Amino acid sequence: MSLHDDAVLALKAYESQDELRQTYLDHLAAHEDGMWKACEAGHLTASALVVDPERGRVLLTLHKKLGMWLQMGGHCEPGDATLAAAALREATEESGIPGLTLLPGGPVRLDRHPIPGPCHWHLDVQYAALAPAGAVEAISEESLDLRWFAYDEVAGVADASVVRLTEETRARLA
Repeated sequence: MSLHDDAVLALKAYESQDELRQTYLDHLAAHEDGMWKACEAGHLTASALVVDPERGRVLLTLHKKLGMWLQMGGHCEPGDATLAAAALREATEESGIPGLTLLPGGPVRLDRHPIPGPCHWHLDVQYAALAPAGAVEAISEESLDLRWFAYDEVAGVADASVVRLTEETRARLA
């Protein structure tokens, strides 16, 4: 099974955010390269909010190009077998934390956001990754900074998409 096929199956199984899910499926049906950065009409991305539930906090990255506090994430690569694998790889690379595990239950939410050209859209499949006890982060070349934020601090530093992802992750953890 290809990464494209995995994405279609994962999105068909996802039961909320129906209109956005259908947008993703329509995009993949219309664009054979819809998983990849080269697709100028837009492409799927995979991200993961790194969570430390024992301490009630999330790890955000100050994105180098955008200058915004975001969850870890990025483009799918040919070696990624699934969207979940891409999200976990990105979270591990960008956080520097070994031993992350994805929160069970599949993606937490979907988010579509415009990006500067030549591509027009990121169709982000958002997961949550649980940090192991005693996790120590390490800044990657893609980040200006990494910082842990208490759940209630996220709204003061991040955009609405990250706030929604944090809220829905917390609901799943409860």
